[in-house]
Amino acid sequence: MSNFREILATRPILADGAMGTVLYSRGVFINRCYDELNLSDPALILAVHEDYLQAGAEILETNTFGANSYRLTRHGLGDKVAAINAAGVKLARQAVEHFREKQASEAWVAGSVGPLGVRLEPLGKTGLDEARAAFAEQITALAGAGADLLIIETMPALNEAQQALLAARVCAPDLPLIVMITVDEEGNCLDGAPPEQAAALLTSWGADCIGVNCSSGPTTVLSAIEAMRKSTHLPLAAMPNAGMPRAVEGRNIYMCSPEYMASFARKALKAGVQIVGGCCGTTPNHIRAMNSTLRAIDAQARVVSSDAKPAIVTEAPPAPLAERSKIGHLVAHGEFVTMVEIVPPRGIDCAKEIEGARVLAGYGVHAINVPDSPRASARMSAQSLCLQIQQHTGIETILHYTCRDRNVLSIQSDLLGASSLGLRNILCLTGDPPKLGNYPDATAVFDVDAIGLVNIVHRLNHGLDIGSNSIGASTNFTIAVAANPGVPDIEHEIRRFQWKVEAGAEYAITQPVFDLGLLESFLKRIEEFRIPVIAGIWPLTSLRNAEFMKNDLRVSMPEEVMLRMAQAETPEAARAEGIAIAREMLRAVRPYVQGVQVSAPFGRYTAAADVLADVL
Repeated sequence: MSNFREILATRPILADGAMGTVLYSRGVFINRCYDELNLSDPALILAVHEDYLQAGAEILETNTFGANSYRLTRHGLGDKVAAINAAGVKLARQAVEHFREKQASEAWVAGSVGPLGVRLEPLGKTGLDEARAAFAEQITALAGAGADLLIIETMPALNEAQQALLAARVCAPDLPLIVMITVDEEGNCLDGAPPEQAAALLTSWGADCIGVNCSSGPTTVLSAIEAMRKSTHLPLAAMPNAGMPRAVEGRNIYMCSPEYMASFARKALKAGVQIVGGCCGTTPNHIRAMNSTLRAIDAQARVVSSDAKPAIVTEAPPAPLAERSKIGHLVAHGEFVTMVEIVPPRGIDCAKEIEGARVLAGYGVHAINVPDSPRASARMSAQSLCLQIQQHTGIETILHYTCRDRNVLSIQSDLLGASSLGLRNILCLTGDPPKLGNYPDATAVFDVDAIGLVNIVHRLNHGLDIGSNSIGASTNFTIAVAANPGVPDIEHEIRRFQWKVEAGAEYAITQPVFDLGLLESFLKRIEEFRIPVIAGIWPLTSLRNAEFMKNDLRVSMPEEVMLRMAQAETPEAARAEGIAIAREMLRAVRPYVQGVQVSAPFGRYTAAADVLADVL
């Protein structure tokens, strides 16, 4: 296995999550000694380890958190310290070896050392020398069984952390040593020491990496880590609980979702953390989500996000925008563009969609937009429908392409294939998370987000893959991105939009616009990095449709619009009112944008044409 200290200095590392939480979920009663399961039910422990490896963990902690003489004695197992710890290392190593054989991937085995569970002097009866001896017994067993490193974790007080650290330096002087404290809701150690003091002392005592785990959740841990950063040069580790547990139908449930833990991982890395993972309440699903975030950050850092990245040097530059496609020509010459969105079918028959495209082409619509499994639903591939529409009707298509389901290898393969088949227009999207769709347990990839995807397409347009290897010719895509003028965190949206433009975006398509003021404000905010903007227009079909847009999709919906839809007395009247509102919005936005994309709710393509009647 690669040298842990060297790797730690070069990139983030993902640790695993909770062992006890998963064991409890699999039917092990809380009154059992979980560490003893290394001996009595090794298959169960091995299965948990393997699940974490499959989720992406690179550090696998042994099931030995409480395997010290004080805690084991309470279960009548005080004479099993060496056997339980050695078995813990053996099981973790077995999982790693199996994983390496199957996946050609590696992981480190970390000997887990938790607190003794007794009060030390001067507040308790246990002497510091006794505590150090107990830690030494456990650490000797872990090191002797072949652990790659040690993790001393959830230390409630600095004097106990010191005794564990001193024991490790005597019993396993060559092993990398991570020491983590746990903090209260105010961010202090449970003995009252602030995190800055803890960081300074742990550094002076000889740890290789320090940090915070357990505690009351990601927010508290992140605050403590930020304070620690000021007092140490050492690498930092952060492994929080999945929030504070809440009583739900008689059970304590940790409420932080995998997505929230993934968001924490991103923030932790920004704060300087090099090792992230989870503690109580985290599961393989949480670690899998965190792994996706780390891979996305790493891919962007390597491929697309460096301010110092060299200029693209190529012998295959793309054709001018006006020559790449009809849409490119219209955008480049400032002409007003009309698009209609056609959603792929759930099955294999796309005759209705092709006929709809043919009708819209007859009306004079410039292009058909084809979403890529919108709202994470399983549908015909957007690429297939785009190709069939172009072959059967002659109208140009815009392929929506998301990062959700594909790694960077698949992304490049798909885009090369799309260009080879004659698809020339790409809308780069991050994609809805799987939990929104009809297969919420599906695994998301997200190697890159929309910004990274733009960079990849931009490089392909210059005849280069992400490794700067020649692909022989330009893919000649026009590059579109999405924008949402009505998002609550508009500052974040503006920053991301600027990054998309810097990455190579050539025009933008907005989410549905119902509030002209929000669109005007957005356009003013992007004046310094303005690219042509196509406004999204959505003809509402009912009050329920308006409520869905407002509450589920978080689209800004003025009360006037809601009132007008509520006053429609029949379904036919509601659809007519929706078309009227959409036509009014189109007329209102036309002076500010270079085109419109009109949706066709529930496959009503003639309704989209009715909205566009004034500009076709």
